[in-house]
Amino acid sequence: MAKKFDYLVIGAGVAGMSFALKVAERNAKVALICKTTLEEANTFLAQGGVASVTDLKVDNFEKHIHDTMVAGDWLSDPEAVEMVVKNAPDGIDFLVKKGVDFDRKDDGSFDLHREGGHSEFRILHHADNTGAEIQTSLIEQVRLHPGIEVFEHHFAVEIITQHHLGRIVTRRTPDITCYGAYILDEESGRVETFLARATVMATGGVGAVYTTTTNPLIATGDGIAMTYRAKGTVSDMEFIQFHPTALYHPGDRPSFLITEAMRGYGAVLRNLDGSEFMQKYDPRLSLAPRDIVARAIDSEMKLHGTDHVYLDVTHKDPEETRRHFPNIYEKCLSLGIDITKDMIPVAPAAHYLCGGIKVDANGESSIKRLYAIGECSCTGLHGGNRLASNSLIEAVVYADAAARHSLDAIQGYDFRNDVPEWNDEGTAHPEEMVLITQSAKEVNQIMGYYVGIVRSDLRLKRAWNRLDILYEETEKLFKVSKPSRPLCELRNVINVAYLIMRQAMERKESRGLHFTVDHPRPKAVEPSESGF
Repeated sequence: MAKKFDYLVIGAGVAGMSFALKVAERNAKVALICKTTLEEANTFLAQGGVASVTDLKVDNFEKHIHDTMVAGDWLSDPEAVEMVVKNAPDGIDFLVKKGVDFDRKDDGSFDLHREGGHSEFRILHHADNTGAEIQTSLIEQVRLHPGIEVFEHHFAVEIITQHHLGRIVTRRTPDITCYGAYILDEESGRVETFLARATVMATGGVGAVYTTTTNPLIATGDGIAMTYRAKGTVSDMEFIQFHPTALYHPGDRPSFLITEAMRGYGAVLRNLDGSEFMQKYDPRLSLAPRDIVARAIDSEMKLHGTDHVYLDVTHKDPEETRRHFPNIYEKCLSLGIDITKDMIPVAPAAHYLCGGIKVDANGESSIKRLYAIGECSCTGLHGGNRLASNSLIEAVVYADAAARHSLDAIQGYDFRNDVPEWNDEGTAHPEEMVLITQSAKEVNQIMGYYVGIVRSDLRLKRAWNRLDILYEETEKLFKVSKPSRPLCELRNVINVAYLIMRQAMERKESRGLHFTVDHPRPKAVEPSESGF
């Protein structure tokens, strides 16, 4: 028997929960799908904060817009940038009303940080674990709301379209429509049918495609892969942001993030011999945008044959450092590193996807009745490179836009009652899990070696050939197997890796996060301050 809801929200980070709360407050019935628990999301790990113009004495929307366009290498959609920046203060109000406790000064005003690429102090934060504060505050609200039913340990396998009703659907089919999704209940092992008037993808990023990532390992690009298989439009996947400063501690997966706010606070990047190097790459030094800093570190590591560089904050007041960064201090101390006396070993790690499911200003995808918000979406805000701390506020602003649009639209939508149940007749559980785990490791290695911070045509072609074999093997395995989360995640990781690779091959220029040794930066672009 199919389950029916007004809204099916797949993913429970800041985007998914914000949306669920907004529509539930208008008496909508919401299913919130979470493949592990509500606590495990990219949002929870976000340290830095939320960017918004709040101090009008020194800051304004025009400055924030300009900083975003510069960081995005002038590939950002100006309308999306303006929409997010000008609606950011309302987004902050929403979070505060939901219980988020941003740090404040003695006079009650927000205690603002500055991060790379920002011309002013405009980052609201809660110590150095802002994401955890937001996530826990929203979880409390979601758990209390009678209109939201949470399904933890449920995994979305496929979204339901006309394809499942026997119709041939291609990328040129003009009216592809989403009627819900097939969801795996991990406890029972059954794939259940969830029907909805509107479906929302809020599945987060793709960091688990790479071996070294700051993302939780559930970040396997599920929503992007499902939408792509359903013939939806996915764009800008070549723009993978590598955070410049993840804690270098071999064996840790995911890598522990050393927030950009530490560089805003005054930390300096150094080589293993203690020498500074950012002056060789950018006049903004350690506060240059992330793509420039990550490439600079990558270049120095290759030049000196090292596995990491150092982030040095030892010249700052120890008590102030411990107060600003308590979690980083405790984490490093647990590894024998006292950040008030010792430099922190850091290296770049896959961190954020600037592309994803292409959406309009309402968060609606190319598939009717399917919205996408948060990191899995491509709104146009980030362009070629995300400006630090713009992502959490983007999720809140677009959750609001999608909620308002869909609340009007769903009045004309009804349930599709002729959707068949999931058919797994003739399938069995894979006998050897090693087939899945080894293939996942191979994908990670391929992406790390060939589709990382610096790319080339030859590396991309080699990655394509290697991935093609894994794709064929995995699709054959999926067709004869009962769905399981490991197998479905592998399938999604391969789909996402293919999209990153293909769209990287199609971009014949070095722009933003996509840097290739075979295609230079075009001269027509706005003059860059970068030495690259």
